[in-house]
Order: sequence, then C-alpha cells, then structure tokens
Amino acid sequence: MSSTEAAGSGGRGKSKATKSVSRSHKAGLQFPVGRIARFLKVGKYAERVGAGAPVYLAAVLEYLAAEVLELAGNAAKDNKKNRIIPRHIQLAVRNDEELSKLLGNVVIASGGVIPNINASLLPKSKKSKGEIGSLSQEF
Repeated sequence: MSSTEAAGSGGRGKSKATKSVSRSHKAGLQFPVGRIARFLKVGKYAERVGAGAPVYLAAVLEYLAAEVLELAGNAAKDNKKNRIIPRHIQLAVRNDEELSKLLGNVVIASGGVIPNINASLLPKSKKSKGEIGSLSQEF
C-alpha cells in the first residue's frame, strides 16, 4: 500500500475534500443557472435541453435585469430618491428605445405614464404689438 492510498486520496472518483462549485459561479453569473435549467426541463419547451442553453439564458436575463436596474437607478437619482419604485422602472423602460420596443405590450403596475403634452394644447406665446411678423395687424 502506497502512502497516497493510506492518506485517503487514492481510488476512483473525486475526493470528498473538494468543495462543489455552482454552474453560476463557473460562468461568472449572479442568476441561477441550475434553477433555469430545471425550469427549462420541467416546462417541456423541448424534449432535451443542452448544457449551454441555461447558461446562455441566465446570462441574457442577467444582462437585461442589469440594464433596466441601471436606467431605473438613474431615474430615481434624477427624482432625488434613493429607492427604485415602479414609476422609475416605467420611466427608464419607456425612455429607452430598445427596451420600450421589447416591453411594448407590458403594463407595469403603479408605473404611470410618460409626461407628454401635445403641442396644440399648449398656450400660444404672445408677440409684442410692434413686431413685423404679427399676422393680426397685416389684414
């Protein structure tokens, strides 16, 4: 018997001393790759799910979440608030062209609407009487 076998590191398979590393950690992601893989399998979107599919989907979802949160954080900062509320998410999404297109049919609860007043509803600016461009004095 050699010294390696006596130490317990010999034999087949992995030794129990190594700590398991999640697929999310391997991919450098915050979103749960294992949970997304389970949802893909249980949801029966396809008979089989490849190993890379949940990693890719988790990365895409994480990117979208980060993008929305960054823009919503900027909207909250513009309104002098420290906390993101649904209104800030609504403002962030609707003011970004690509996100607005992606979430065009989505209703955000308590989001409100984008402030917009039609130009025809605004009061007309008054010009001085002696101005040459005044139309009311020409006819």
